[in-house]
Amino acid sequence: CETCSKEEAKYRCPRCMKYSCSLLCVKKHKLALSCNGVRDKTAFISVNDFTDLNLLSDYRFLEDVGRTADAAARHPTMHSPTTKKLLYCLRNKARKCNIDLRTLPVGFTKRRENTTTFNCMEKKFYWHLKLVFPHCHAEYTLKGVPDDKTLADILKPYIDPVESDPVVCQRLKIYTVSPQSDVQILMKIENRKQNSVRYNELDASRSLLDNLKGKIIIEYPTLFVVLKTLKNDMVILGQDASERAENSDNESSSLSSVEEGEIRDSS
Repeated sequence: CETCSKEEAKYRCPRCMKYSCSLLCVKKHKLALSCNGVRDKTAFISVNDFTDLNLLSDYRFLEDVGRTADAAARHPTMHSPTTKKLLYCLRNKARKCNIDLRTLPVGFTKRRENTTTFNCMEKKFYWHLKLVFPHCHAEYTLKGVPDDKTLADILKPYIDPVESDPVVCQRLKIYTVSPQSDVQILMKIENRKQNSVRYNELDASRSLLDNLKGKIIIEYPTLFVVLKTLKNDMVILGQDASERAENSDNESSSLSSVEEGEIRDSS
C-alpha cells in the first residue's frame, strides 16, 4: 500500500495508479492527491501498448461524447435567443482584443462553470479563471477577475509569503518559500495533438488581457503555476530540441494567424 506502507495492496486507483489496501487508504490518497478516482479516458497510449480493450474504451468514450453533445443540442437554453446573443457578443468582444474565445455546448462542464462577462460601460472583461498548482495538487477557481489585473497581483493571495491566506499559504508552502523568480506561469496551447502537448509561458508583470492576446481560449483560461527548479512534464513551446527542429522544418510553410501569435508570444 502506497498510503500506509503497512498492508498488502488490494486495490489500484484507475486515475493515478496508486496502490491501496483498504477503503480508508483509498480515501486518504484521494484527499492527499486531490484524485477523483475516475480513469482518464483521454490519456495518451502509444501504438505498441494499444490493445483491443483500449479500442473498446475509445469506442465507448466516443459514444458518451455523442450522447452528451446530442443532449446539449436539445437543451432549451441552447436555443434561447438571449443565450446565443450573449455568447456571440462575448466571442466578438474577445475577437476585437485578438483573443480566439471558443464556447462549448450547454451540456459540457466548462460551459456550466464559466462566469466570464464583459462590462460594456468599462469596456473590460471579467474572467472566470482557474489556477492549478501541480506541485501541491491544488486547484483554485476565481470569478470576476478584471482583464487589466497583472498575473503577479492575481497570484499574491496564494503564493505571497505576506499577503496570502494562512490556510492557502500552508497548503502551497513549497511555492511561498521559493523566490518569485523561480515561479513560472504556463497556459496550455489548444488544438494540438494529445501526444504533442505544449505550453506558453506567460509574463507575470503583464496584465491578464495582454497575456491572452493571440491565443485560443476554450471557455476560460486555466493557468498552471510551476517552479523552475522542480521537474515537471510540461514542455514550453520552442524550448525543447524536438520543438526547435519542428519549427525550423516548418519555416517555409505558411502558419495560421493564431499559431503565429502563439510563437511570437512564447519567444
